[in-house]
Amino acid sequence: MTSTTPLAPTPPTHPVVRTAGTAWSVAPEPYDSPVAAALWRAYYTEVSDRWYLLHEGHVTDPDELEREVAADTGDYLAPPNGVLLVARYEGAPVGTAGVRLMGPASDPHPPHGSGSATAELKRVFLLAEARGRGGAALLVTAAEDAARTLGAGRIVLDTRGDLVEARALYARLGYEESAPHNDHAYAEHWFTKTLA
Repeated sequence: MTSTTPLAPTPPTHPVVRTAGTAWSVAPEPYDSPVAAALWRAYYTEVSDRWYLLHEGHVTDPDELEREVAADTGDYLAPPNGVLLVARYEGAPVGTAGVRLMGPASDPHPPHGSGSATAELKRVFLLAEARGRGGAALLVTAAEDAARTLGAGRIVLDTRGDLVEARALYARLGYEESAPHNDHAYAEHWFTKTLA
């Protein structure tokens, strides 16, 4: 499946979030649902192909793609310590954002009223045809709300240097570049945000 293959609309089962009069909604989705699997494949294909095209001049080897998609099941986005959110535009699933608890924040004195845990933002992605309509900010904001619900007072993420659009989005939404919080092979930039 490519990132432009339409996915079957699924009616939201949770409150609908709308912005600017459009038909955006964001709701939790099981990490192993067919919708989640299709969006994970689209996400991984896009970021992997982008890396290989930039560094080696070709798209991802199909066998490698299948191995890597299968290797990351997303089970860390399951309750009670995680959640996967799916964004729908006019009823069609077009994007994801996930949150998982990592443990206590490194700050021994978290801001008043915040949780003491740190959450990690994962799998922030919109299909190409859904971009430019405000959905990315809506997804990240919904993920921050989910992190607060899980008890997090801080949220962190990592991204690559070539994903300049993602870095610009995070900066616009109040994330600040920080010291590394992991040693993932492709992580080149780390961000953090205190959740008020």
